[in-house]
Amino acid sequence: MTSSPRALHLAQLNVATLLHPLDDPRLAPFVEMLDPVNAAADGAPGFVWRLVEEGAPDATALRPAGEDVIVNLSVWESQDALWDFAYRSGHLEVMRRRREWFARHVEAHMVLWWIPAGQVPTVGEALGRLSELRAHGPSPRAFTFASAFTADEAAAHL
Repeated sequence: MTSSPRALHLAQLNVATLLHPLDDPRLAPFVEMLDPVNAAADGAPGFVWRLVEEGAPDATALRPAGEDVIVNLSVWESQDALWDFAYRSGHLEVMRRRREWFARHVEAHMVLWWIPAGQVPTVGEALGRLSELRAHGPSPRAFTFASAFTADEAAAHL
């Protein structure tokens, strides 16, 4: 990742509470989609970085938000790039089927925030942004697609 003094990238965290353990046959369709969807993300226009467990192709074994909660943390060049991947690619099939595998969250389960290009967010930072969104609602520091802030709006809050 290269950075310029004013360049910002979009970080995103999504948490999902599993209805069953990952090795349960009822989650097999989700598990089978992981590698192709992650490969599609890695090759998507605007993709910068995603969290993976050391020596693994994904982060599903990491459980920083609870034993039954998986996390997805990534960085994108822009909100449009993330939107296109999430809603205009094979990832959409996972989204359509999420109720088969994940519990419905009462609180926000996804958060977006701007970071300096070249920075890699920590899981602790990401969970902190999600907590901030849950506690205070959308702001330039923690928002959603539905309540987005531009990089310029967020720059003063970095």
